[in-house]
Amino acid sequence: MYIPWLSPYAFKIGSFGVHWYGIFMVLAILGGGWYLMERGQQLGADPDRLSTITLWTIFWGVVGARVVFVLANYPQWIWTDPVQALKIWDGGLAIDGAVGFGILALWWQLRKQPVMFNHLIDWTVPGIGLGIFMVRIGNIFNHEVLGHMTTLGFGRWPEQLIGSTWGVFLIIRYFWLERRRTPPPGYQFWSAMFYYAILRGFIGETTRDNPLHWVHYLNPHWGIGFVTLMQWFTPPILVFTGIMMRRTWRKSAQTHLVEQDMAMEPSH
Repeated sequence: MYIPWLSPYAFKIGSFGVHWYGIFMVLAILGGGWYLMERGQQLGADPDRLSTITLWTIFWGVVGARVVFVLANYPQWIWTDPVQALKIWDGGLAIDGAVGFGILALWWQLRKQPVMFNHLIDWTVPGIGLGIFMVRIGNIFNHEVLGHMTTLGFGRWPEQLIGSTWGVFLIIRYFWLERRRTPPPGYQFWSAMFYYAILRGFIGETTRDNPLHWVHYLNPHWGIGFVTLMQWFTPPILVFTGIMMRRTWRKSAQTHLVEQDMAMEPSH
């Protein structure tokens, strides 16, 4: 969607302006962090340590989101305008970098507690979904992340709304699985990333007006194009997350068999 009369600023105080994008991002971080803290305390974790873990995870998630965005879109900023590379309030965050750096930071802090790590990554899913939804809405106010133009009668693909739909999907799917099934720890996260990669890579990136790399195909009537940088990375992401999904189920099945064997052993 491109709505030129929308202002990116929620309000201004003199020359200082507060962007809608920043407000939405902060609300998503607060919502996701609150949920992670609430669920994390169910494991009996120390609240102070859990809050520290959450803050460092969020911090590195934001750093990763900006780093990946800059490297993928404007790597020249690093040596020509490094200050611009830091201006996250002007928009420009990559969800892939946020998830990647955030999960690595979480793993590093909990590398000696794999059970807690697997539970906590599952509980990041609602926050990730909320972040995708709200930041994409912020993109509308920033006049960015636009879709290809079409000749289908509606003009440009509403890419921000398409992208925000994936966030809603992740949230609904997460709570549906929580209520209807009992997936093993870790499955919620890896499966969410698997399906998100499919939706974004094969639908969202096809209609999004992004630079094409190596293979250049663009259909001006339908407004679809490929292959974008994200689409090149989609297959390895699917392979990796698919392996991790299967691994969580396999570990869960092995644990269940061990528990059954122990229950069947005669007591002395």
